[in-house]
Amino acid sequence: MSRESEADRAGEAAPTAALPGTLSEELRAELVAFRRDLHMHPELGNQEFRTTAAIRARLEQAGLAPRVLDIGTGLICDIGDRDGTRPMLALRADIDALPIPDTKTSCAYRSTVPDRAHACGHDVHTTVVLGAGLVLAELHRQGRLPHPVRLIFQPAEEVLPGGAPDAIESGVLEGVGRIIGVHCDPKVDAGRIGLRHGAITSACDRLEVALDGPGGHTARPHLTTDLVTAAAKVATEVPALVARRIDARSGLAVTWGRIESGHACNVIPQHAELSGTVRCLDLDAWRQAPDLVHGAIQEIADLYRAKSEINYIRGVPPVVNDPDVTDLVHAAMTARRGPHSVEDTQQSLGGEDFSWYLEHVPGTMARLGVRTPGERGGRDLHQGDFDADESAITVGVELFTAAALMDGAGRA
Repeated sequence: MSRESEADRAGEAAPTAALPGTLSEELRAELVAFRRDLHMHPELGNQEFRTTAAIRARLEQAGLAPRVLDIGTGLICDIGDRDGTRPMLALRADIDALPIPDTKTSCAYRSTVPDRAHACGHDVHTTVVLGAGLVLAELHRQGRLPHPVRLIFQPAEEVLPGGAPDAIESGVLEGVGRIIGVHCDPKVDAGRIGLRHGAITSACDRLEVALDGPGGHTARPHLTTDLVTAAAKVATEVPALVARRIDARSGLAVTWGRIESGHACNVIPQHAELSGTVRCLDLDAWRQAPDLVHGAIQEIADLYRAKSEINYIRGVPPVVNDPDVTDLVHAAMTARRGPHSVEDTQQSLGGEDFSWYLEHVPGTMARLGVRTPGERGGRDLHQGDFDADESAITVGVELFTAAALMDGAGRA
């Protein structure tokens, strides 16, 4: 018995509405090949020239008119006839890879670029939006696309504060009223998506601290600024101070990834450095975070007579899913695969620059299941052995096409 018929019997994949926009076997195969080509040729943020060219060529082959963004990589493409009165629905993909090696050993399409890998699934996201564009273009030619749709292929998601602000500056949201995206989730089975009303990711900022003071001999710490102790106190006390100065439900957390000071066991150094991240589950708390963190660091540094220099680097706010757009995605997935194809998902502490779009227009991000059903454990994101069940490409394409059709039917 096939996987599809088993799922149908269990009531997990039976569609509740007949919608156009399903994929032919020929297009399925083409999209898998396209994804594998991207996987073999990963490019870092703002360097996605080959990727941009490949997307552009396929869209032009379909008779569309994509526009490369002013920043040199990434592109947008409108499908359908705009009358200027109704905002478009945008479908967003991120196109960059990570600076890590591909460690898969028995994969015919593993990365061919040293220390570069599509280990976050952006090749899948890109292929899903491309495939949706090709299907929607055909529906438009048949007169079956009710309203125009914009495809957004965004560079540099992995580079704080993300490529979204530059894309927005390039005009990708002009004429857009709502936006949707997906992100691969190796904890969710292929054929299903995870959804959540409200915040689905965390804010993520970067923090760099330098401490300075007169050093000296470890025999006479009273004559010095004991920077090692000062740095240790900043590392341990700042997270606790910040946590006590904001509502605990905000999930504001300072976590250090690096601390460095000194060169000899009997010399108190003159310089120390710490760097880490600030993550936050709540949008309002994220806006307060820089002042809170600055104040806590300064208090500890002053207590130990250290001069502090703080570089608080804004990353991304949390992705806060709009209820109405989330309901649209839920309805679209239910129409394609039945009510059991959607599961609730928890808020992640990971960051995602899709959040910048939601500062301007309502939207939602869904978690696209990429785990082969029955597989246990799985390969996590940002790991060199990450891979996706490629049936998720079809699921993502048909989800997006259903959302575009139902969005057109549901709004005047």
